[in-house]
Amino acid sequence: MANRVVEGRMVTAERLAELIEGERPMEADSIDDADFDCPECGGNVLSVGYMPSVTEFVTGYKCQDCEWADDDR
Repeated sequence: MANRVVEGRMVTAERLAELIEGERPMEADSIDDADFDCPECGGNVLSVGYMPSVTEFVTGYKCQDCEWADDDR
């Protein structure tokens, strides 16, 4: 899993999922570039797949430059 810079800090996939979800996930996949720009600032958006619970898999999105975040729920 490659670490990436988000809002000036180096983060792991687990930490990126935590920034999106608000709490630590059970498991997280690697960080990828999303295929769209941030709707708030136009910055680069990252995606990460993670499991917030045993029965759920979510893809989350987080801007590298601002606080914008969303998921596919």
